[in-house]
Amino acid sequence: MTCVSVIIPTHNRADVLGRAIASVLGQTWADFELIVVDDGSTDATPRVLAEFDDPRLTGMHQENKGVSSARNRGIAASRGRLIALLDSDDHWMPDKLEKQVRFMAESGFAICQTDEIWIRNCVRVNPRFKHAKPAGWFLDRSLDLCLISPSCVMFTRSLWDELGPFDESLPACEDYSLWLRVGARYPVGLVPESLVVKTGGHADQLSRRIIGLDLYRVYAMIDLLRSMALDGEQRAMVAAALRERVRLYAQGCIKHGKDEEAVRVRELAAGALRGL
Repeated sequence: MTCVSVIIPTHNRADVLGRAIASVLGQTWADFELIVVDDGSTDATPRVLAEFDDPRLTGMHQENKGVSSARNRGIAASRGRLIALLDSDDHWMPDKLEKQVRFMAESGFAICQTDEIWIRNCVRVNPRFKHAKPAGWFLDRSLDLCLISPSCVMFTRSLWDELGPFDESLPACEDYSLWLRVGARYPVGLVPESLVVKTGGHADQLSRRIIGLDLYRVYAMIDLLRSMALDGEQRAMVAAALRERVRLYAQGCIKHGKDEEAVRVRELAAGALRGL
């Protein structure tokens, strides 16, 4: 069995996709397969893929269904006992896979991530303290803020089989939803080295295109309460976080004259909380 399956979903990122692919093919750890899933691109993405001649690289194409669908399809087609994700606008340091594979083998973690360098509009920026990557059990902190970066993460296939796939019904926060499920079951390891370069500032980034991300965080927490067997402490912290998130979202709705939406989301959350 292949050691690591690397999955890159991409949509109209021909200008940066080559850099991401090259950063994987240039890894010091050679036992991997790379699956690039073209999610309905209309740019030069096929030409970029054709420029690489490496038997470890497989390209797949599908109609535009979103990043969750692309990741799910790539993982479903993969064979590695470990799975690593990379967004097509990010790239890796040459020893990222080697250090992460060895860390997982030595530590016994089922999931881990690395630190990262942030580039915004071609300028390096320092993450705020709240974005510092933690290690161990941190479901409580994850409820407030997504603390696992897709391009930094590596996990076992058994974890994926238990807690995947990404929720394709969510147009945003699909990774937040999965990491909440993970955080309820597993501690997360950390390789405290900046082995990923994460870029931002693109006009097509979900965080810039999707308005009202709080709504999808609400959906993710409701799903967590309904689909996972949480212990008492976990249920209490999720319920408290859900109430606060709904309060903020409803407050924003009312401010913009969307009273019916505020009522809808309040009732949806109340239904999930009623059984608790």
